[in-house]
Amino acid sequence: MDLGIHSFLEFAVGTVIIVILPGPNSLYVITASARLGERAGWRAAGGILTGDTILMVATAAGAASMMTLFPTAFALMKAVGALYLGWIGLQLLRDGWQRWRNSMSASVVDPQARTQAVASGAPSSAPSSAPFWKALGLSLTNPKAILFFIAFLTQFVRADAPSAALAYLSLGVVVQVVSLSYLALLIYAGLRLQGAFVAHPRWAASGIFLVSLCFLGFAASILLGA
Repeated sequence: MDLGIHSFLEFAVGTVIIVILPGPNSLYVITASARLGERAGWRAAGGILTGDTILMVATAAGAASMMTLFPTAFALMKAVGALYLGWIGLQLLRDGWQRWRNSMSASVVDPQARTQAVASGAPSSAPSSAPFWKALGLSLTNPKAILFFIAFLTQFVRADAPSAALAYLSLGVVVQVVSLSYLALLIYAGLRLQGAFVAHPRWAASGIFLVSLCFLGFAASILLGA
């Protein structure tokens, strides 16, 4: 069956390399798992996969041509993505500060209260669907993901493909399988970190501070055109 794809091996290798490169999507999934648990991690992964699916459908529908014809639209999308990354970074910064304060007060009053302080400092009161929607927003405004689908994915669809839709669908399945496998590893890693964070709440606060700085750095890099 002719799928209308060329250089499939190069595409598969390139996809694996690009997916595992550190970025806001993967960082958010592992952070959600470490902060909020396995369900939150899977909800975040679901948001990423949903967003990527939307981007792939948009690319197949001609978004790549639209971005080429209207570069201002892509610049605007990058700016929106940068602001969204910055907003998440500030939220994480606030959460890290709250956890640090709780761990300090717990260590003074009663060392056994540390675990309770971590739980009260975590955003467990947030809606259970929040990780999904935040991750979805990250995926849809992530310049790395947008460029991947527009500049990379389209290169492997033959101009004489019997069905461009089938070609994009086939490539999209590969992308999602690779992404799902990688996100599952990140969720597992996040759960391992969660145990260490409960035992050492200041580690949790410090880790969240570091992640927040990464998100703010991503935002600054995009805004500065790096």
